[in-house]
Amino acid sequence: MTTGRTSAAPRPTAGALRLVEAAITRPTSVDVRGYARQMTAHCPYLAPSLQRGLTTWTVYRADGDADAVQAELFHAGVQAAEWLRPLLNRLHGLLRCENIVLLGDVPGARHRDLLAWPHWVLKHLYGPVGVMFGKFYAGEEEVTAAGHRIPAAPASFLPVRAAVRRRDPRFLSATPDLAAALAAADDDGRDVFENIPTDWKDIRTWARRLLPPAMPSPSSPDTPASPPRSGS
Repeated sequence: MTTGRTSAAPRPTAGALRLVEAAITRPTSVDVRGYARQMTAHCPYLAPSLQRGLTTWTVYRADGDADAVQAELFHAGVQAAEWLRPLLNRLHGLLRCENIVLLGDVPGARHRDLLAWPHWVLKHLYGPVGVMFGKFYAGEEEVTAAGHRIPAAPASFLPVRAAVRRRDPRFLSATPDLAAALAAADDDGRDVFENIPTDWKDIRTWARRLLPPAMPSPSSPDTPASPPRSGS
């Protein structure tokens, strides 16, 4: 597991996220009940997960600048993934989902900007071991590839769950190498940080190499300095 190694790395950004609620099925700081019920129509695994209390929410409030909040969202994602990894092969492991919720405002940065890099890095680190990361933004209604509308999320969050190898690769059309790795994912207990740095700024530099060659224009919602929007 990588949790010990990453937690041992210097973290001058610690404190940029304030924990509000931890791994709770019914958070009180944000009302997710109606949203979760609506989302069962789009995810066949969500209803049984909710029924068994296996969908949890960890809520944070931003309390730092944009770079520091991004770094702490990344660390929160690592913590969630490493917690999930040993559970995914147990009974009902495929129904487990931990959601990392972001509340609060950061001057000069949208939640879209704050979640983009952590999501990009985390899905590349953990896709090959069968852990899937998504991202949803508060108040933004999504549309699936089939044209179905997905309800607007009540808060911005990163869902962390077991990859569904026969379904999830289609969500990664913008990153075919990652889609292939996810389809063949096997968690052999590896340290996902074995060949990359542990400092957030160095990790982000490493992750830039994974960006597709065709970048969005500066006028698009995601600038060339950010990961592409597709493949969430």
